[in-house]
Amino acid sequence: MPAGRKTGRNMAWYTDEHIERLRLIKKLQHEQFLPLKAIKALFDGEDGVFSPRQHTFLAGVKEHVAESLKTSDDRSPTLTPQEIQEKTGVPAEDVEQAFELGLVGGARSDGRLRIAAADVWIFEVFGKVRALGFTPKLGFRVEDMALYQDAITKLLHEEVRLVSSRLSELPPEKVAMMIEEVVPILDHYIMRLHSTKIREFFANVL
Repeated sequence: MPAGRKTGRNMAWYTDEHIERLRLIKKLQHEQFLPLKAIKALFDGEDGVFSPRQHTFLAGVKEHVAESLKTSDDRSPTLTPQEIQEKTGVPAEDVEQAFELGLVGGARSDGRLRIAAADVWIFEVFGKVRALGFTPKLGFRVEDMALYQDAITKLLHEEVRLVSSRLSELPPEKVAMMIEEVVPILDHYIMRLHSTKIREFFANVL
């Protein structure tokens, strides 16, 4: 949310714009089951990161990019934390905390939390990591997963900034094709780079 106009030590003035923003956030949470971190990233882009010209360019690219890249998984099916625990082995309280931290999408209805089924894979990964011994007893907690989400979100913003600033003179359909082809290549690069950096680190440990 944008900051309110301070009117006192513990008071601030909020406008209709703040109310509309809050309503939209709740709508994205309760109808689209988007995580708070994803909603924040969305608003970060809308709040001045891209110029009107860049927005027009990106909208044109979106029209031509593959459906798999411009359409998220169906977020309407939902599961309770208990159902996710049964499916992945991750305790329900950790599922609750992941929601509170904005790592996964969900909504509360009648006091009961429901998580978007499209986000269950996150808990499957977390469950596998915990099964290897990275447990709360040793200090590893669900909030540690935010490290990776934050890093990838920052990376994505930089990627979009580069594309929108350097390729905006090309036809949108051409840029869309380039993006479709480069995404799997970069996914592989990121995976290999992570492994390489780990090996380099241990190679240089004295």
